[in-house]
Amino acid sequence: MRIGILGTGGMADALGTRWKRAGHDVLAGSRSRGDVRAAAEHGSDAVLLALPYPAVVEVVAARADVLRGRVLIDCTNPVGPDFGLRTAGGPAAAERIAAAAPDAHVVKAFNLCHESVWRLTPPVFAGRPLAVPLCGDDEDALAVVRRLVHDLGCAPLHAGGLDRAGLLEATAALLIRLWVGEGADAQAIAPPLEFAGG
Repeated sequence: MRIGILGTGGMADALGTRWKRAGHDVLAGSRSRGDVRAAAEHGSDAVLLALPYPAVVEVVAARADVLRGRVLIDCTNPVGPDFGLRTAGGPAAAERIAAAAPDAHVVKAFNLCHESVWRLTPPVFAGRPLAVPLCGDDEDALAVVRRLVHDLGCAPLHAGGLDRAGLLEATAALLIRLWVGEGADAQAIAPPLEFAGG
């Protein structure tokens, strides 16, 4: 696949490096390093939005013509001071991105883990591959992102349409607060599947 990455920070490097190792043709660009438009044009199969949340909508809107018909993977987290959700009350960050590029296909994914997790080869814990929830409305776009999840050695999970992306973003805010703010093992808040149904 030809993958463009908007952004050249930690998430861009972690995911981009892993996808290159899986055989994909990856080009990243940012305002300070490389050409953002060239990266968007390169991503004929998928474009990863690995930008800080405050910048992503503006960057996408300015390139909506190039992004027409593209699969946009939104891994942003709109988390602000004291781990609060900047998009509380909606719309979600992913929905704002979709509004900025109405002819693209946005999938929310890869937002629940720190960049260091995506550098693991593969991210497997106690014998269990990391699960990656996806939210999106276009089945073809979801199929592309599922393949990219599998290429990391992870398991994709269908988490609903883009209207549920806000739940993933709120989950990230909660987990970040527990991990970073409290130093807690956030994974311990959920019981094993056999006990989850009552």
